[in-house]
Amino acid sequence: MKLNSTHKANNLLFLENSGQMGKLISEMDWDNTNLGPISNWPVSLRTTLAIILHSSYPMFLFWGDELICFYNDAYRPSLGKEGKHPAIGKRGKEVWPEIWDFIGPLINDVVTTAKPVSYSDQLVPFYRNGRMEDVYWTFCYSAAFDDNGNVNGVVVTCTETTETVITKRELQESERRLRTMIAQAPVSIAIFQGKDHVTELANSLALQMWGRREDEVLGQPILEAMPELKSQGIKELLDDVYNTGKTFSTSEFPVQIMRKGNLNMAYLNFSFEPLLDTSGNIEGIMALGIEVTDQVISRKGIEESEKKFRLLADSLPQFVWTADPEGNLNYFNQSVFEFSGLSQDQLINKGWLQMVHPDDRKNNFRTWEDSIATGKDFSLEHRFRRHDGTYRWQLSHAKPQRNDDGIIQMWVGSSTDIQEQKIFLDELEKQVKERTAELLELNESLKKSEQRYHLMVEEVQDYAILYLNPEGIVENWNTGAEKIKGYKADEIIGKNFSNFYTKEDRKSGLPKRLLGLAAKKGKALQEGWRVRKDGTLFWASVVITAVHNEKNEVIGYSKVTHDLTVKKESDDALKEKQAELEQKNIELQKMNKELQSFAYISSHDLQEPLRKIQTFASRIIEKDHDTLSENGKYLFKRMQLSAERMQSLIDDLLAYSRTHNLEGDFERINLNLIIEQVKQDLSEELLQKNAIIETDKTCMVNIIPFQFKQLFYNLISNSLKFAKPEVPVHITIKNEYVLGKLLEGEYFQEDAKYCHVTFSDNGIGFEQKYSEKIFELFQRLYGKTEYPGTGIGLAIIKRIVENHHGVITAQGELGKGATFNIYLPVDD
Repeated sequence: MKLNSTHKANNLLFLENSGQMGKLISEMDWDNTNLGPISNWPVSLRTTLAIILHSSYPMFLFWGDELICFYNDAYRPSLGKEGKHPAIGKRGKEVWPEIWDFIGPLINDVVTTAKPVSYSDQLVPFYRNGRMEDVYWTFCYSAAFDDNGNVNGVVVTCTETTETVITKRELQESERRLRTMIAQAPVSIAIFQGKDHVTELANSLALQMWGRREDEVLGQPILEAMPELKSQGIKELLDDVYNTGKTFSTSEFPVQIMRKGNLNMAYLNFSFEPLLDTSGNIEGIMALGIEVTDQVISRKGIEESEKKFRLLADSLPQFVWTADPEGNLNYFNQSVFEFSGLSQDQLINKGWLQMVHPDDRKNNFRTWEDSIATGKDFSLEHRFRRHDGTYRWQLSHAKPQRNDDGIIQMWVGSSTDIQEQKIFLDELEKQVKERTAELLELNESLKKSEQRYHLMVEEVQDYAILYLNPEGIVENWNTGAEKIKGYKADEIIGKNFSNFYTKEDRKSGLPKRLLGLAAKKGKALQEGWRVRKDGTLFWASVVITAVHNEKNEVIGYSKVTHDLTVKKESDDALKEKQAELEQKNIELQKMNKELQSFAYISSHDLQEPLRKIQTFASRIIEKDHDTLSENGKYLFKRMQLSAERMQSLIDDLLAYSRTHNLEGDFERINLNLIIEQVKQDLSEELLQKNAIIETDKTCMVNIIPFQFKQLFYNLISNSLKFAKPEVPVHITIKNEYVLGKLLEGEYFQEDAKYCHVTFSDNGIGFEQKYSEKIFELFQRLYGKTEYPGTGIGLAIIKRIVENHHGVITAQGELGKGATFNIYLPVDD
């Protein structure tokens, strides 16, 4: 290939400021090359090199017949290390032997036709960095002209795109893996694009959950492909995520989906995640979900079964309770709460042993621990404390419930009141001891009678428990029912419960009337004769309780039957005492009525003798002071102090008993008005102690005024009583509204608002470990002589707060005063 020579010039300014490659060109010995000295180079070559060397874009030049190589600083990095650099002044074929088969024809074509040739992302592997490398280029080969306008070389304008090509391939591979992962994901995944939520992608689980084929949803707005979703809030959720960029997530979301031509209710756990473009703008939404319909339906079934169990258990007069495999009690029926006066939290957190008599606790705990360790049935007689402080004997049984592998899953227990039987047995034992000689002469019939008494005590513990449908058909039958009525479960289930009634009762419609009464009033009680399977009669005490669903519709009845035949047919000795027992019952009822007026009697009749004792003692001391010995004076003084303490005790007990009575008019009132009334009542005592009471803004609350007057009276009196000697009393009462969700403690409702009353004084205080004990009846932290009182005042305060569904806590420090925090629910 012969190229034309050109006119030579001596201008070398084109190499100035031309970088490392310009310096390399200027330092090379060109005399022995076919180009000759630089000063003899044609203007076209120098001009072309000036453009290339001063360009910031990678450029390469092949010049002359031998295609001598030139390149600029921008091109230099593409040659790598330990490679072709320096290639300045070398022949093209010498520099690029490994790719000459590719670029040689390109160069020849440009030189021949003067037409440019270009490629994008073209693989041109060559030797660099000590090895052959795959290098991708976007380049253009264009003609370089000599001084006469003839093609005398080729200018290569190029940029290496290796990293771009590799990144693009990695991105494509990543996208392929992502799509594979989405298709194989264990949850449904779908991608919606744009504000119309067009379905771009949906894996097989999503299509299965939607009940749609791929061709029915891809490329379609999801709300058009599934129009049944429009009225179920899905559009609003998608729009909100698309517009705000906030993720939405929910569990057990109910939605109706059209599947196989029918609307089916499904429950879904799903989330909507915003998808962002490279600029951070929302371009779509990714939906992740899983269907939990079977789990929700199963759980609701379990909840319904548990509800029936709880309704049935709550209708029993017995105590019913359950425990976990480790013996921790976790459920009590309503009878336990009504008997003990304790709440669920109190029983769970402080332990059920608080109900048990202190003398029975050790044996109770040992027997229970033995049952838990061995898996044997638990059975024990022990005493439980009633809400009025009295103890009653109970017979407790518990059985372990095991799974198919024999592993204990839970314990189910019951406790039956046997107080009357215990009293009867104690009385019987007492009579036996008193009449030992007489019992030796009793005949065989008396022994049989005694046996019948023991059997009566045992049988009174058995109950027949049935579940009836709304028509009175028996659906459930326990072993107690089989024992009492004589039928096995398969003999009676599916039949009407009227089979247990006498012909006369069935004819009069008694069974139907009892169901009607239970449906109307919730519960029907009745005692009467019933018929066993063998035709014999037994005397039954029956409780029929209506069972309602969530819509308050009667869905069935629980029926509890107690066989009282033995009691009714007790021996002649008991029958002779029947009149006496009835008379005692009448007297007991009379005593109960008299107890109701105890507060009034105590306030007058019971206190009158005390006043006379105090008056007569005072008169004797005044008139016979000189004639009395010192010991006599001391004893009279002791008598007066004792009478005063008894007077205070009666007054405090009356006040405490009145706090049990919730009767009274609730008023919405300013608490500061109550405080001002109490300050007036205690004005002399406050003056004596130089007391200051500070109050701030107040709360408006619904309360029984006279009870809260008693509350503040007791609090202020306590502060005066437990003041530091010679230190003026300073009391601060603050009020503020506070939201339940900001309060710590299980007693507060998050969605409720409370009036927080803070009562603080600067008295002698107390140790914080006694913060709960001080609210108990008759609890005193200091001696009677040092600080007078009965130990009832704070118990009255706690009872008043609880009457108003509030919470009270105490904080104290010895020598630094006490603070009482009262939280009262506020109705807006």
